[in-house]
Amino acid sequence: MTSVDWTRWSVVLLKPDCVARRLVDQVLDVIGNDATIVDRRIVHPTADQIFAHYADLLTMPRIADFTWVDVHADVHRTYVGQPTGIALAHAPDAAVRLRGLIGHFDPAQASTDTIRGRFGTDSLARARAERRLIANVIHTSDDPVGARREFGIWYGNARAHLLNRAATTPAEGAPT
Repeated sequence: MTSVDWTRWSVVLLKPDCVARRLVDQVLDVIGNDATIVDRRIVHPTADQIFAHYADLLTMPRIADFTWVDVHADVHRTYVGQPTGIALAHAPDAAVRLRGLIGHFDPAQASTDTIRGRFGTDSLARARAERRLIANVIHTSDDPVGARREFGIWYGNARAHLLNRAATTPAEGAPT
């Protein structure tokens, strides 16, 4: 996986609220307008997977931003063993492109032309009042470094063949 151009990849996490509300197909259809979905599946995350995925959220000083909630316990409750969608997306500048598409982390503040603005029903204010993390439908890799790390967590070397998709798809702008 060392020769992979990670600027062209993003891992999409369709959070348990997305799966429970049966929005996976609709959300992936929106992403599919901007990127090629190379793989999609429903997983039941282990504690190791989800804590590795949210390692940045679970470390100090970042965790100090979440004084209203026990982050470790809430991440465990929300994700471990819960149906969660993952997808692998391919596009030029994939992480940047998809981060713009998903919108603000608080669906109440997200533009209605973004995934979180369109499909999100939660708010940061409600999450704080209920002493939990916000349910905001989707996560995508922050950047190419994140895409590589998240691919390792959710796909691993056993599925590295999925990254060959770039060699088998038409060049951007080429007729299909």
